[in-house]
Amino acid sequence: MRHARLSRGDMAPKLQTSDWKGRPFDLASLRGGPVFLSFYRYASCPLCNLRIHQLIATHHTFAAKGLTMVAVFQSPAESIARYIGRQVPPFVMIPDPEMRFYRRFGVETSWLGFMRAWTIGIGRPLRAVLGKGFMPGMIEGNLNRIPADFLIGTDGTLVDVFYGKDIGDHMPLQRLHDGLRVRTY
Repeated sequence: MRHARLSRGDMAPKLQTSDWKGRPFDLASLRGGPVFLSFYRYASCPLCNLRIHQLIATHHTFAAKGLTMVAVFQSPAESIARYIGRQVPPFVMIPDPEMRFYRRFGVETSWLGFMRAWTIGIGRPLRAVLGKGFMPGMIEGNLNRIPADFLIGTDGTLVDVFYGKDIGDHMPLQRLHDGLRVRTY
């Protein structure tokens, strides 16, 4: 069953599960502060690892603004620990190998988006990925998963919604900064 994409102003769907370390997680418990919820491909995805690296590097700036970051992967907890966990992210990471939360948030797959990444210049990001040592590993889930990012307001409504166009396309960090500055949540 395919779920529709979400829009600004929609309530964020429920997300109750355990994080990659087995700790209970409930998105609703984060109400009262803004949340950046980001969906990725699989844990060994080099582009995903680069994005996590970028979020780790800017985490202190966003945390100072009260933002909580949450990353969701289509891999099991063991793979998150093996690949992403090595970077020691200071935010929550959720395994979702059954892709229940991907469906609830309307996060899609697209072979066109997969191919677009290779035809419109993934070369520069790929050099950055390899420069950081993020090598591809085990593919889990859909190879053609397209990322999506959500800025959730203090009341649980979606303040900003970003569905990527290709496998490495995430909400620009400046857009996230701007969304927090506007204080529309």
